Amino acid sequence: MAVSTPRVDEAMCPYRLVLEHLTSRWGVLVLIHLLDRSYRFSELRRAIGQVSEKMLTQTLQTLERDGLVHRDAKPVIPPRVDYTLTDLGREAAEQVRGLATWTHERMGEVEKARLAYDEARERQSRAS
Repeated sequence: MAVSTPRVDEAMCPYRLVLEHLTSRWGVLVLIHLLDRSYRFSELRRAIGQVSEKMLTQTLQTLERDGLVHRDAKPVIPPRVDYTLTDLGREAAEQVRGLATWTHERMGEVEKARLAYDEARERQSRAS
C-alpha cells in the first residue's frame, strides 16, 4: 500500500497545523523532555529553561488538545499536576527527537555552509 504525501502547502491543511505544533520552539523541547519521564509543570519549566509560564501553558494545552500530552491533575492540597506523553505523543516525540539528533550531528556541516554563504554574499556586496 502506497503512502500518500500530505498536502502541507495548503494554508488550511490540518496536517500543517499539527506539524507547527510538533515543531514549534517549545513543542519540540516539551516532547523531547517528556520522552524521558513525566514532569510536573514547574519541573518541566526548569528543565526546558527560558520559557515563560504563559508559553509553556499554551504549548502544553495545544499538545494535550492534539492528543499528544496527558495532563493528570491530582485532587490533593497543594494541587499536583503531572504531564506525560500519550502513545501518539510518544510516537511523535521519537520522530522529533530523531530530527533533533540529526541537527546535533550535522551542525558542523550547517555552520560550514553558513560561513560559505556569508562569505559569498560579502564578496558579492563588495563587488557591487
